[in-house]
Amino acid sequence: MGGAARGEPPPPVASRRGVALWVSRAARVGPQLLLLLAVAGMPAHGVAAGPAIDESRVVDLTYTFDDTTIYWPTEDGFHLQQGPHGFTPQGYFYAANHFTTAEHGGTHMDAPIHFAQGRSTADQVPLPATMGPAVVVDVRDAAAADRDYRLTVADLERWEAKYGRIPDGAIVLMRSDWGRFWPNRRDYLGTAEKGDVANLHFPGFSKEAAEWLLARRSIDAIGVDTPSIDHGPSKTFIVHQTINGANKPAFENVANMDKLPEQGALFVALPMKIGGGSGAPARIMAVLP
Repeated sequence: MGGAARGEPPPPVASRRGVALWVSRAARVGPQLLLLLAVAGMPAHGVAAGPAIDESRVVDLTYTFDDTTIYWPTEDGFHLQQGPHGFTPQGYFYAANHFTTAEHGGTHMDAPIHFAQGRSTADQVPLPATMGPAVVVDVRDAAAADRDYRLTVADLERWEAKYGRIPDGAIVLMRSDWGRFWPNRRDYLGTAEKGDVANLHFPGFSKEAAEWLLARRSIDAIGVDTPSIDHGPSKTFIVHQTINGANKPAFENVANMDKLPEQGALFVALPMKIGGGSGAPARIMAVLP
């Protein structure tokens, strides 16, 4: 893939299958790499000295992890324990803290093993599955009318009627504008009570939409600006079962989705690489076209 990024010919291969694989990887990575280089102010043919990042084209899609971070009602929240903080006897400043957190809270990735036995753990999810074209499906009007709205196949078809076929390797994101409630637990979750999973109310994907994306399109992941890819009242978490069962990750509590265009941005997530993890806190960003 390094040769593809530099515009060099592919390395020798022993079969047509090898050629096809090389071309496929180059096609997937090439446009994303070029977009990142452009934002960094680097030419595509090499690295420029002292690149200047164009901050206007980078969107932070991550909520800060602190004592206000929203977690699933059955989980404890994020806890930061301050350690040394101050000047040492040698005269230099030093700070070091400890933190504890559940895997599933704040902006995070659900690894496939979260709802699918034998599927990939957090450390096994390949990086290409955490980045790709951002397909932002706007359902905010429907979600405003129904807190338990589920994104439908019709919503996906409307997006395609406007922008064309969902690209291969896409990260399909549901925009409900639920971020306007963060960090108010009652408004965001539907309940502020610890352990209360009976009164959850927020939008998510429908089972039919998840199945359609897997059967009819070649996506890498889905994501939501709500606590779960399943809507609040779900008891079976069928969307998790469907997406994770296909060995694909999902991203939840994605921040600032209202700052993304419906198509054209590059989604980039860097989850914590937790060995054996069922999920992981993630720093997510988008690069605007």
